[in-house]
Amino acid sequence: MDERAPPPAAATLSPYHRFSRSEWAALRADTPLTLTLEDLTRLRSLNDPISLDEVIAIYLPLSRLLSLYVAATQGLYKATQRFLGDEDGKTPYIIGVAGSVSVGKSTLSRVMQTLLSRWPNTPKVELVTTDGFLHSNAVLESEGLMQKKGFPESYDGAALLRFLSDVKAGERHVRAPVYSHVTYDVIPGEYIVVDRPDILVVEGLNVLMPNRPAKDGRAIPFVSDFFDFSVYLHAGESDLEQWFVARFMRLRQTSFRDPASYFKKYADLDDAAAEATARDIWRRINLRNLRENILPTRARANLVLTKGPSHRIEEVELRKL
Repeated sequence: MDERAPPPAAATLSPYHRFSRSEWAALRADTPLTLTLEDLTRLRSLNDPISLDEVIAIYLPLSRLLSLYVAATQGLYKATQRFLGDEDGKTPYIIGVAGSVSVGKSTLSRVMQTLLSRWPNTPKVELVTTDGFLHSNAVLESEGLMQKKGFPESYDGAALLRFLSDVKAGERHVRAPVYSHVTYDVIPGEYIVVDRPDILVVEGLNVLMPNRPAKDGRAIPFVSDFFDFSVYLHAGESDLEQWFVARFMRLRQTSFRDPASYFKKYADLDDAAAEATARDIWRRINLRNLRENILPTRARANLVLTKGPSHRIEEVELRKL
């Protein structure tokens, strides 16, 4: 007779397979390491100390998983196109990357893009961030939203949906606006052109957030409806705050000193005033956005990567099929 206690209900009902760092790393199999230390130096963001060990333990198993998913999905696309009689169509595989400010989404997205583009069949992999779809500062100021920048209402959601719809439809030369983190604004007349990639990585704070359902039953698409796979990068609130403050303090010595910087007013603050300012911005804007809008979307992701205080990913959750 088996006298072992039954598993907790929460674990039984979870939609995810959970892996420790070492368990996930073992799933790399024979996936080759195609990044160098020089590549990582170029790809990582300020204050995000990713290492080759992190790439080997976390990103190579993810690359292997995505290669299997992409191949399977492309087979389904081709079968559907044959059914529809549309033999010339090309449907990109779209990966969404979500998570809080300062969690490391940009580094994750750039490393993923580089690894995927170095698969043996060298697919065309492009990366777009949703920052470019923020309303301009002029619009945000006129609507009283400058203190809610990054919240869902600060984005031109219709433009983002049109962009993703066109990319998914295989349109040529689809344009995405460009955002400057120096001027803290969309750059007028500047665009990234996405031209029928094999894979597109879309990175943003709220990309997994659902729309409110229409009362008349009409279908209103979510941004995530266009994703084939999604990743949520998670960390504890106290760690996120510390990382945000550390990045703010370092930026005082670099981009904040650019005469064109929106934040140049902070460059000459003393350390105590700068830290107090950073914590105020974090708690008043970013933490509120995390709690109200970003964190609730975590459960919609296909893959959740959880960071510890040292930025190392310590746990991986993969949605069950």
